[in-house]
Formats: sequence, structure tokens, C-alpha cells
Amino acid sequence: MNDAFEVSKVQLSDFDRTLPRKRVAAGVLFFDADGRVMLVDPVYKAPWEIPGGAVEWDESPRDGAAREVKEELGLVCAPGPLLGIDWVRPRPGRSEGMAAVFDGGVLGAEQVARIQLQAEEIRSFEFVGLEQIRELLVPLLARRVQACMAARERGETVYLENGVVV
Repeated sequence: MNDAFEVSKVQLSDFDRTLPRKRVAAGVLFFDADGRVMLVDPVYKAPWEIPGGAVEWDESPRDGAAREVKEELGLVCAPGPLLGIDWVRPRPGRSEGMAAVFDGGVLGAEQVARIQLQAEEIRSFEFVGLEQIRELLVPLLARRVQACMAARERGETVYLENGVVV
């Protein structure tokens, strides 16, 4: 199959149309030389986040993560290994979803200097340690980030449900 096919030409089967749909998001964990992780401060909401966002139709999670990093930070990157996948249960105003987290590796001073924040989306970024992760992120995302950081240290990939390793 040609990877460049048009989404508008996709014909779903009757069976496929009956299947549930899940939200899919993808993010990237970038680190500095001291092992701190990058968080971004979105303009459109209060809690901090990791670089990333919603995966679009006919886009892989890895490609979605790379696109979001380019949009938010102006960095062209090929995300590294998958660190974790997290199933998130439905909550008020949100359907259930899946979030993939990829390893962005260590950013050197030259790469950090090239970051160009998209003003409509990101106010600022900061490299933070474990304590600040707990302070700046909502508990679900803090658990996810911490689990993925630990998986990175072990050279593993983790499966999570609501930010908790299963």
C-alpha cells in the first residue's frame, strides 16, 4: 500500500465503523546534561506538560510526536525508543485514550539555543528534577513521566494504566 494515500479515500468497512475510537497522544522526553527533563508551559492551560500532543488521523504516534516537537519547539527530531505507553481511563469531559512517550535524548547547549517556541502554544520551557515534576505536572502526567524516566534508566519500555506501571 502506498504510504501517501489520501485519507479521504479510506473506505471503512461496516464492521470498522462500529469499533470504538480512542484518543491518541504522543510526547517526547528531552533531557539536559544533568539528567533533568524538559517541561513546557502551555499558553492555553495552567498545568505544565511534556512536548507533544494529539496524534492526527493517519499519523503514527512517533510521527505525531516529531510533528508536535517541531511545531512547539522548532526542533526537528526523530524520536528515539518508545519509553512507555499509557492507557488513560475516561474522565469528565474526556474519552479514554492512549499516550505514547518517546526518548528524545540529551539536548546539548547548541540544540537548546535553537529552540524557537511557538508563541500561540508554548509560553516557556524548563529542565526540571523529580521534585519539580511533582509540583508542575498533574498527578497522572507526573506518574507517567517518572515511570518513563525510570524505564529509560533501565533500558526498558513500560506499559502503564493511568500513569501506573502494570
